[in-house]
Amino acid sequence: MPGERKSLTGTVVSDKMDKTVVVVVEMTKRHRLYHKILKRSKRYLAHDDRLDAKPGDLVRILETRPLSRHKRWRVAEVLQRGEVAEIAPQEIGKEYLEERRERQAEAAAEAAAARALSAEAAATEAEAAGAEEAEAATEAPADEPTVEEPSAADEPEIEASVEAPAAEESAEEEPKSV
Repeated sequence: MPGERKSLTGTVVSDKMDKTVVVVVEMTKRHRLYHKILKRSKRYLAHDDRLDAKPGDLVRILETRPLSRHKRWRVAEVLQRGEVAEIAPQEIGKEYLEERRERQAEAAAEAAAARALSAEAAATEAEAAGAEEAEAATEAPADEPTVEEPSAADEPEIEASVEAPAAEESAEEEPKSV
């Protein structure tokens, strides 16, 4: 019939806009090839001038002229009132946030204590190492070199021993090639 308007039934999911509600309409559709029943949903913006609809309500919406860029439906009636939680999400979150902040403060305090202990341990190790070096320096005679300091006399001998085998190999190769 040409005068009848489309009508849909859905659930209000948001009423945060002025005189506008978001209605989710769920429909089932059979896949044309696999014949599986698929569940589809679509969100419609509907005009609610009486401000009756609240989140969770089951409403019937009717098609109407364009009221704004996306709004082409209006709330005809509220079919069933929905169950809405009495406790706001912000109130629930306060307890959780307080517990989390306490745990984070404890963890930060433990980390600071661990850093302080490691700093103290590093300082005592550095002092102990410095004391051992001082003792080693005082115990070693002045005329004998320490193990850590190589003497200049040892270095040329090492170089000569490295060069000597190379010279012997070149001497052995010459008679063979002649």
